[in-house]
Amino acid sequence: MQPRTFLVVAHTGRDVVTDTLEAVGRRCAQAGITLRVLEHDTRLPSETQEYVWHPLDPDQLRATGVDVEVVSAGPEAAVGCEVVLVLGGDGTFLRAAELAYPAQVPLLGVNLGHIGFLAESEANAIEQVMDLLIAQEYRVVERMVLDVTVLDIASGTPCGHSWALNEVSVANRSHNGVLELVTEVDGRPVSAFGADGLLISTPTGSTAYAFSAGGPVMWPDLEAILVVPNNAHALFARPLVTSPRSKIAVEVDAHGRPAVALCDGRRILEVPAGARLEAKRAENKLRWIRINSEPFTDRLVTKFALPVTGWRGKRG
Repeated sequence: MQPRTFLVVAHTGRDVVTDTLEAVGRRCAQAGITLRVLEHDTRLPSETQEYVWHPLDPDQLRATGVDVEVVSAGPEAAVGCEVVLVLGGDGTFLRAAELAYPAQVPLLGVNLGHIGFLAESEANAIEQVMDLLIAQEYRVVERMVLDVTVLDIASGTPCGHSWALNEVSVANRSHNGVLELVTEVDGRPVSAFGADGLLISTPTGSTAYAFSAGGPVMWPDLEAILVVPNNAHALFARPLVTSPRSKIAVEVDAHGRPAVALCDGRRILEVPAGARLEAKRAENKLRWIRINSEPFTDRLVTKFALPVTGWRGKRG
């Protein structure tokens, strides 16, 4: 029988996280599954500050009887694992996605945060979650990811590359005045305007920053690309929903202010004045574990506390 290993990524520091980790360690020990943890992690790299996630204490986990591996928090961290288990909120999930996506390992989120829109389960169901993971009674779905490239327009030379599960946000580098942008879809210009910025989102990200900026909610099994101007000064600057095969580009005015692109709120790309950012569907998708059949509609109503009083449709 092949040895089994789970990578666990947790936002430490609260009692609920400690209790959940102990439950995970205990169940993995009983099943002979090794837990892999990160030796160091950061939540958000920044020029001005660094929010540090304290690494999990391997000895605390070993006290539950489980075998523990400690690895560096790099692109190889999830290689060889069966599952990436996320204990935290949406920010923790997006951090774990940075480890799961390069290794093409499926991940599952257990919400220990606030809304936890990306999580599959809540902390109070951890025993049931572990039952299903240990028995391998789950299904894996795939979520669309964006491939993001920054180009120097004059030379056509790439000067930055990343990816995004939720969205890439193009924003004013100086936070002073407006950013002059031109949007393009499939090689044709659509609109030029001044704005605070622009969001290019996947369906998964449509309930995140893009939603706050006025974009529509898209069901996650849909494949499409969402473009949402952020506080634009223009007559036509409405959200656009394009084909998943489209290539979206935004050009920053060469005589205007520089921009910065933030992928999933974590990975930073510089977009100088006169540069161009391109986004398209990535070849690889993120592998996502589902353990229940709750419709997305019910999740939407629950997470956003939407009023449904008066509904008289068929139940069950």
